Amino acid sequence: MTRMRLQLCRLFCLMMAVICCWSVLLPLFEVSSANAEMVEEVQYVAPRLPSGVKPYDPEKPEELTPDQLYAKSAILIEASTGEVIMEKNADQIMYPASTTKILTVLLGIMMGDMGQTVTMTESAMVYEEGVSEIDLDVGETINFGDLLYATMVRSGNEGANLIAEVISGNQYTFVELMNSFAQLNGCTNTHFANPNGLHDDNHYSTVRDMAKISQLAMQNDIFRKIAATYTYTLPRSNLRRSRLLTGASTNWLNPNQEVTEDSSSTFYPYAIGIKTGFHNRAGYCYVGAAERDGVELISVVFYTSNSGRWSDSRKLMEYGFSQFVSKTPEQMYNENPLTIETSGFSLDDENLGRLPLDIRARTDQRTVHVVATKMEMESKIRNLRQTALIEYTRDFAAPIQQGEIMGTMTYYPDDGGSAVVYDLVASRTILRRENAPLTLEEIEQEVYSDPNPFPPLTLKLVIMLLLPFIALFVVIRLLKRVFKRGRRYRKLKVPKAQNRTYR
Repeated sequence: MTRMRLQLCRLFCLMMAVICCWSVLLPLFEVSSANAEMVEEVQYVAPRLPSGVKPYDPEKPEELTPDQLYAKSAILIEASTGEVIMEKNADQIMYPASTTKILTVLLGIMMGDMGQTVTMTESAMVYEEGVSEIDLDVGETINFGDLLYATMVRSGNEGANLIAEVISGNQYTFVELMNSFAQLNGCTNTHFANPNGLHDDNHYSTVRDMAKISQLAMQNDIFRKIAATYTYTLPRSNLRRSRLLTGASTNWLNPNQEVTEDSSSTFYPYAIGIKTGFHNRAGYCYVGAAERDGVELISVVFYTSNSGRWSDSRKLMEYGFSQFVSKTPEQMYNENPLTIETSGFSLDDENLGRLPLDIRARTDQRTVHVVATKMEMESKIRNLRQTALIEYTRDFAAPIQQGEIMGTMTYYPDDGGSAVVYDLVASRTILRRENAPLTLEEIEQEVYSDPNPFPPLTLKLVIMLLLPFIALFVVIRLLKRVFKRGRRYRKLKVPKAQNRTYR
């Protein structure tokens, strides 16, 4: 009995110890749980410029420095070559947010049928508060081309999911396609976990990689058209009336926006797209493209402020346009034209036969632009004759008429496209000297233009015709005289003795 009481006491003490420990540990678990919720509910904090940074001067865009950008990570490239013009933490791993949809829409264009009709599915829907949507209903039909436009303009997350399902059957397989595409195109610091850009710890990229993806996208004509669209009318569907969609990139593209204190500087007249993005961990993101005077640039800014994504993009673009120039081969030639030395020119010619050649583009070929920095362009202009093929189609003998084609210049673009040919034409008329001998062409022209196939009978011609016969006659006469003289010498030899006998 005593032993049983002892065991009961031990059990009671153990229970009390457990209760005491639980009372102590429970608040710790609650704090840990609260911390976990705080981690999930990370709040966006707008970045600021470092202290002591020199203020940006819009009148001197060429003096831009990376510290004058609000974005934590940024890059600017030249669109045709991918050359990096400026960068800031370009290889830092960041969350791309909805800029992810650039690749989603590009793959939809490359692999989908723009004319097919697709149906919104339950699996493509996104049931999260505060996310951007096209506002499609389950069972609603939509043209695939309209879906691509709506997804870009409205940054619709359910639209991106539906694109993935149409192309690959499900979102998981499409994400594998996205990652394969990124790897094949040199995006080594990128991994996608979904087609829409909603936050996932395993969904990340860098501004350098996103610039590469955007460069490829902007080389697609259909994507360029979609990227430059800031409003889009979605046609009537089986469940909805037609509706007008406007997007987050409106301020960058829309010249008719309502100007306020917050938006007065957001519109950029040279903008041609392309995509915004935002969530608390990614901050405000923007991939922009702009074109001016033949120079096309692409900028990417990650984790900046709402107004900073526009101001940062503008600063980068203005800096790029201050560094790069674009010229056609025709413009490059005109800054260093060819001058040839003619022959047989009139002695009254003030320039002593020197003839500058003008260049004229042919109408049956494409227009080529050469984009380079100002120093590189000066070098290209100086060395144009070494990089382009110059061929002359006639001699340099006067007379020469203004506008007459003297030769050609063939330029081979760096983009690997077809060569372009320009005509080199005489810039002025050069008269011929009066006593200059006839050229071979003029002689042939006179011969072929004479209706009489035989030349006119003149004393000069008669003498020329008889001269061979006279010469032959003289030679024959001389030969005869030589033969007669030899025969005479033989007759003068001492005659043989006759009527003599020797004994």
